[in-house]
Amino acid sequence: MAGERYDAIVVGAGHNGLVTAGYLARGGLRTLVLERRDRAGGALLTEEIAGAKVPVAAHTVGRIRRSVVVDLHLAEHGFQTITPAVRAFAPQPDGRSVTLWGDPERTAQGLVDVSAADAAAYTAFDKRVRAVASFLAHLSVATPPHLKTPSARDAMSGLTLGRALRDLGSRARREVLRILPMAVADLVGETFESDAVRGALASRGVLHASVGPWSSGTATMFLAESAGRDAGAAGSTAYARGGPGALANALVAAVQSFRGEVRTGAEVARVMVDGERVRAVVLASGEEIEAPVVVSNADPKRTLLGLLDPVTLGPNLVWRAGNYRTPGVTSKVNLVLSGVPRFAADGGDDPERLLGRILIAPGIDYLERGFDASKYGRVSDEPFLEVTIPSLADPSLAPEGKHVMSVVLQWAPYRLREGDWQSERDGLGDLAVKTLEQYAPGISGLIVERTVLSPLDLERDFGLTEGHALHGEPTLDQFFAWRPLLGHARYRMPVRGLYLCGAGAHPGGGITGGPGANAAREILADRKGRSPRGG
Repeated sequence: MAGERYDAIVVGAGHNGLVTAGYLARGGLRTLVLERRDRAGGALLTEEIAGAKVPVAAHTVGRIRRSVVVDLHLAEHGFQTITPAVRAFAPQPDGRSVTLWGDPERTAQGLVDVSAADAAAYTAFDKRVRAVASFLAHLSVATPPHLKTPSARDAMSGLTLGRALRDLGSRARREVLRILPMAVADLVGETFESDAVRGALASRGVLHASVGPWSSGTATMFLAESAGRDAGAAGSTAYARGGPGALANALVAAVQSFRGEVRTGAEVARVMVDGERVRAVVLASGEEIEAPVVVSNADPKRTLLGLLDPVTLGPNLVWRAGNYRTPGVTSKVNLVLSGVPRFAADGGDDPERLLGRILIAPGIDYLERGFDASKYGRVSDEPFLEVTIPSLADPSLAPEGKHVMSVVLQWAPYRLREGDWQSERDGLGDLAVKTLEQYAPGISGLIVERTVLSPLDLERDFGLTEGHALHGEPTLDQFFAWRPLLGHARYRMPVRGLYLCGAGAHPGGGITGGPGANAAREILADRKGRSPRGG
């Protein structure tokens, strides 16, 4: 059953898919976004639970690329961010705490009570992080080169990156080359003596990934989180006013303002190929919609192994795509509370310190032990938690007197050694509350409502293979020219006219819009005939 014809079809209305569609529609292409769920936004879903607006999967939007906000006029479509002065609060079992502020000097002053030596070292470390992250910011907006036969555009991009590296200065250049392959535990360990400080900082290098702080390359993951946002060592924390769904609504409005279309309840079953070129998509209903360009916001495995005929890929590429690593290890626990929890650590009764990310990561060994358990298909009894209470920053999210608590629990391996997530889901919620109770006594009595998303739920509800929030491991073997696969890192997939725009493409995951914006740039260049080659 044939339908209408479009210039471009985007599969999946997650934030990167909507970003791509916005740029394509702005560029004059008749663009259609197809989303299998009944609403757009993917992991940006905000849902009403017990009268509160709860961020179901994602909870912060601090990494959204500034150029995306400006280019797509998101502010005009109602998108506003709230950026608290505090970035993270890390309570410790012994009653101390580490507070990371956006202001490095304020952070250093607060660290005096933890370690005078660490307080003295913090601002210099922050400057190093900002210097190296500035280079990664240039890398994040670049299209990975065609390694076998680089083009003139690749050469120009290489020169731009070379200038960015040169401008760092000789010392910072050496630091970049030295730091990128390091373990984040080594990176923070060579500067700080306090395990509390090390744990709070290092946790950003392992979030959402199946790695521990001693894993090689986690220093790059730590630094990439700060790239392009002037976030420094403390990282970024920002909320969308009205919840993450407000960003999704703004992106949909942006697409429509450029005359693009967003259609929900429309599941793409397969991509049709004529010869070596995309011809159309077929929906689960049997409807066929033609377009010479199809852009997938699904992860690489679902795109290559789920939407294309394996005969089209051939056995070698099917094998390579099958070995793309997506070991999901995070779950999401959402709580509606009857009041503000009080943390027993220093500063734990100060609402300002609770405005950012609350980290249950009291040391490097604590984090590594949690990872160790996941390697053998078990959930650690002492998980790493990243917690936010967005209703403190945005009271509109909850009725008066109530609050929303959003908890990312790591490591919860998708593949359990014993049992299954159908029966073990509630255990994750119990574990999150038990862990929080150790740091915020009495929080159990504040819980009005609780929902839990296991890695299996993240896969089923949001189409994330194995529940991996980043569409695949962000480690060095799946980074830049190797993301998702060597030879296919330039957003162009093996079939002409098929592109990848989701977090499985460079520069990777998180709520950035970076992969979507980069992919749109390459698609528009191809349409103008400037980049005729794939790869």
